[in-house]
Amino acid sequence: MRDSILSLEAHQAEYYHLGFGSKVSRRNLGTANEKRSCKIFDEFACVLMVQARRSSYRSVFEITVEGHVYVLDSTTIDHCLSVFWWAEFRKHKGGIKLHTLCDVKTSIPSFLHITKASVHDVNILDIIPIEPGSFYIMDKGYIDFGRLHKIHTRGSYFVTRANDNLRFKRMYSRLVNKASGVMSDQIGKSETYNSKKGFPDKLRRIKYYDQERDKTLVFLTNNTDLKAEEIAFLYKKRREVELFFKWMQQHLKIKSFWGTTMNAVKIQMYCAIIAYCLFALVGNQLKVDRPIYEILQVRSISLLDKTPVR
Repeated sequence: MRDSILSLEAHQAEYYHLGFGSKVSRRNLGTANEKRSCKIFDEFACVLMVQARRSSYRSVFEITVEGHVYVLDSTTIDHCLSVFWWAEFRKHKGGIKLHTLCDVKTSIPSFLHITKASVHDVNILDIIPIEPGSFYIMDKGYIDFGRLHKIHTRGSYFVTRANDNLRFKRMYSRLVNKASGVMSDQIGKSETYNSKKGFPDKLRRIKYYDQERDKTLVFLTNNTDLKAEEIAFLYKKRREVELFFKWMQQHLKIKSFWGTTMNAVKIQMYCAIIAYCLFALVGNQLKVDRPIYEILQVRSISLLDKTPVR
């Protein structure tokens, strides 16, 4: 915050045009973050995410998929419990979670939700928007057969990892090309009472050997049209959201906060998303041949200069 104040003081002539008034202080910024409603930033971030996805959309994808491909994941940002008293997580540790539904074809988030770190990931399946014909890629932390069945009944598809203790009754197997890494491709149903009650329809279980990681993975999906290796390819796209989280934490510095209330933390998180979307729009609309983080670095030292973006 001190760096921002010092940089702004060098451009006091621009205060009126920026709407800052005659003076900017650390206390003013901190109070503004605590009292101004975070919903303003939330809604503006949603508007920019829609625009950034439109400008970044790629019609060519590695496999033929009619709907969108989304990756659902979360990242935990640690807090000091003595300062952020409301962010209960563990006995001596606080934190918040950023739940993100990322559009793989654009690398832009389509849905965001901020909660305390103690909220389990699977609860987010109740509030994410479900689009018919789209794919939802998630890890095994989101397995809840009742919630997955809701995705199935709405005409959408999911791809997830199977738990090690999954009891699966095979009905029949499909032919596979073992040279592609696919070890088995089976259709069947879950055997346990609760999972069978939650998901009474057929499931597809794919066993795949990942040569890069030297690891055997077992996938569960309700899609029977794609090839088994295409299902494995879709799951690999989970890395897209992990790269997004890494970019956020490295380049937007969301680990140090300007306020201690939940409202202040949410404002700073939404501002990070807004910045990401703005620079994505700049890069795509002006066809700037640079990564988003490089555009951010250049603009951060010339934000108040009247210099063309190109």
